[in-house]
Amino acid sequence: MQFENKVAMITGAASGMGLLSAQKLAEEGAKVVLTDVNADAVAVAADAIRGNGGDAIGIPVDVRDYGQVEAAATAALEKFGRIDLLLNCAGGAEGRMLKCGLPFHEMPIEVIDWGLDVNLKGVVYCCRAVLGTMIQQKSGVIINLGSVTGIQGDGYGAVNYSTAKSGIIGLTKSLALCGAPHGVRCCCVSPGPVLTRPGMANMKTRLGRAAEPIEVVNLILYLCSDKAAFITGTNYLIDGGRTCGGMD
Repeated sequence: MQFENKVAMITGAASGMGLLSAQKLAEEGAKVVLTDVNADAVAVAADAIRGNGGDAIGIPVDVRDYGQVEAAATAALEKFGRIDLLLNCAGGAEGRMLKCGLPFHEMPIEVIDWGLDVNLKGVVYCCRAVLGTMIQQKSGVIINLGSVTGIQGDGYGAVNYSTAKSGIIGLTKSLALCGAPHGVRCCCVSPGPVLTRPGMANMKTRLGRAAEPIEVVNLILYLCSDKAAFITGTNYLIDGGRTCGGMD
């Protein structure tokens, strides 16, 4: 129960690693605030956690809208009195999410805007909404979900996504500097292929497989814990050696 009495706010919490992170945090004693653009799915996810004995609320939030983000942070404070952990898991490659397979130079600008708004501005918004509370508490941990594409780049339809994920690394370092005098840490976790969807299984790694979602979540939870109390400002690749070079 290493997160007992901690309050965690998780974006993209209705599915994938956001949902799994929320479930595992709740199992280890955290009170969890699940946010997601899918109102029905986030309500179901929160209900399931409560059904298993956890303490959870689900709030529909579009991270592109700062008003919604701020309202969710306010609701978390009103319900639980504090925010100890922020996990920024919402996101996705805009070409895949919006079913636009065009190369970057032909991609409609509204698709590009969607990608930057969700994958970069949304993370900035969420960090902005909780950092003041964490500074007042003199404690807190922010985990930003990056990607190997933020390190490698991507010229095959995810130029925009790669740009946003690179920006998150800079955001992480900057927030670590802002938060350090106040006991607030910030780290980035950058996965390679993860089996949150079937297509990931075909992406090559040196270890010859994609990661299981729990492997990434275990790293996230470690960085959130007191075991990682001296870690801040750094980006953690969990990619099966994909970024070592020589992969097609």
